[in-house]
Amino acid sequence: MDAARPRTAGPRHRRTVIVSTVTAGVAALALLLGPAAALPPAFWMMALLAILVDARPYVVPGRRASAVILPSICFSFAVVLAWGAAPAIAVQLAAVVVAGARMRHSLRRTVHLGLQHTAALGAAAAVAGMGRLRVDASPDWWDALVICAAAAAWITARLAVAGLVRALTSDGRVPSRRRRGHADLLATAALLLLGPVVLVAALVTPILLPLALLALHAVHRMVRWAGESERATRFDTLTGLPNRRALQTAMAERAPDRRRALLLLDLDRFRTVNDALGHGAGDRLLTRVADRLTAVVPAHDLVVRLGGDEFAVLATRVEDPASARRIAQHLAEALSRPFPLDGTPVELSASIGIALQSGRRDASTLLVEAESAMYEAKQRGDQVAVHGPDAAKHTPDRLSLVADLRTALRREPPDDGIVLYYQPQIAIATGEVVGVEALLRWRHPERGTVGPEELLRAAEPTPVMRLLTARVLEEVVAQLAAWRAARTPLRAAVNVSARDLHAGDIADRVGALLERYAVPADLLQLEITESALMADPHRVLETTTRLCRMGVAISLDDFGTGYSSLQHLRRLPLSEVKIDRSFVLGMATDRGDAAIVRSVIGLAEALGLRAVAEGVEDEATWRLLAAAGCHTAQGWFHARPMPAADLADWLTRYRPVRPGKRGEIDSAGTSTTSSNEGAGWPPSPAKR
Repeated sequence: MDAARPRTAGPRHRRTVIVSTVTAGVAALALLLGPAAALPPAFWMMALLAILVDARPYVVPGRRASAVILPSICFSFAVVLAWGAAPAIAVQLAAVVVAGARMRHSLRRTVHLGLQHTAALGAAAAVAGMGRLRVDASPDWWDALVICAAAAAWITARLAVAGLVRALTSDGRVPSRRRRGHADLLATAALLLLGPVVLVAALVTPILLPLALLALHAVHRMVRWAGESERATRFDTLTGLPNRRALQTAMAERAPDRRRALLLLDLDRFRTVNDALGHGAGDRLLTRVADRLTAVVPAHDLVVRLGGDEFAVLATRVEDPASARRIAQHLAEALSRPFPLDGTPVELSASIGIALQSGRRDASTLLVEAESAMYEAKQRGDQVAVHGPDAAKHTPDRLSLVADLRTALRREPPDDGIVLYYQPQIAIATGEVVGVEALLRWRHPERGTVGPEELLRAAEPTPVMRLLTARVLEEVVAQLAAWRAARTPLRAAVNVSARDLHAGDIADRVGALLERYAVPADLLQLEITESALMADPHRVLETTTRLCRMGVAISLDDFGTGYSSLQHLRRLPLSEVKIDRSFVLGMATDRGDAAIVRSVIGLAEALGLRAVAEGVEDEATWRLLAAAGCHTAQGWFHARPMPAADLADWLTRYRPVRPGKRGEIDSAGTSTTSSNEGAGWPPSPAKR
């Protein structure tokens, strides 16, 4: 990553340049003061060009500084073929000093680079000597083969020295297995094999040597293009940090003697910066966040931008969850300091999820665990959460279920096994069907039917949830279009997860679906939970406001089971609240449950919201809800969840039921319970 963040010049760098220059100068004089005194002008011309061209070395972004390609090897290789190792090494050392000063290398790295090229030239000279190479006479095919062998020896010797030095200075850690790019090897070979061509031209007349600069420029452009291509695939263009692909590569490199931790950071309320100051200011803020994280994270750890306002840190020296928490707290404190932006101090915080890696090389699993911990931190209102092996929703069985679901969602319906059931919602005052709720089922090829609670618990903390929501939304909107075409328009409610709301693009996806199927927005209703609201209220407010402006109704599901503040009912663009079934089921026998239900209905009435009761399963509960002024009922007393085809048949048989005196169940004389019998519904209640 040396090229990613250049260092600034300082006294230490100046001392390094002075020491390395003097050392290389002494070595060069010692080598040249003997046989080099009688060298021809062609040698001195090539030596001068070698030093000049290394003022602009070829650096592939993201590679180690010791893997830099020096254009001077073209001339030093030509020198070693014609005049031996000593003059070539002298020229190369002088060029290495120039390149090291240009790239602001430390003395250690400059010496490392010099050792590599010295060994490479020595190996090439040995091969040329053993092959009895002749460059001053007319060369033949044997000489060409010897030159190719000398170039191969040069490359092999340099790689060997680089690997040896890396092994000796790695403190016992396993060296990273980086594959050298084809462009690196091709550029090195091209420069080496250009050497004999340059040599022949120099022996004819040194005046032709400057023409080689054009070929060197072409090689430079090739290396630069390859570097930019590699950087685009492994680095984030906005911040210059490594991206998700680079993180996965790093996590796949296992360090057997150390535990590592992945810390996933999601910035809280970042969207408010975009709204208040514009996306340009938001981009600058992300860059400053990247700079601050890079400044506080040690060099042996990796800072990554995953995308949007998500960052990650791969900590490589973590012994236990407590040390991982200390790192997370250090990062949180660094981000808590205000960021000056256009004269305005911007306050930021981050929710951090931690996953520990010990002897496991599955990068995707580690990412899922860290992301799950991050969402857990948001839902609990904590800043840091650690994924633990005792987390029930992330057992191997659950992870296997999520993997199977991801595979199923790649198939086309109905081969994916996803099935939607619809449960009618009845207006209590009139008995009319005012809508339905779409409830999810999945027919697993081996497990059988997977219930919605188990399915959603496993999928919601993972990216698979967004794929599942997209699949459900498309089927529901298509069904709305079919009902509308059949002149039986119904409103359908769909549950969306916290992940969908936090992603921010669900409004665009819903709008595109409604436009594609020509469905009015008021026929679709989205249900959100209190847990999604608590995780990030500002982001949820932004997303729901966009949906409301489109005409899509928003319902707050399972109201009363979470910890949301009542001010959210006032601020959010809600159309209704759904009273959780745990209160409705017991209201006929428990005075406390009945009091809670009546309070929620009164609160909804005061705020101009509809109150919907879930879990209405008997006549007594239905009548109590009617007396309390509840607007809508949903439950087995009216109908169980059923597929769309069965719902169409049920609608033809259903007669509106209105509450009256005891014994007057149906104003039309038809019992609702009898109208539902024999339809083949599941034998036990299920919410989803």
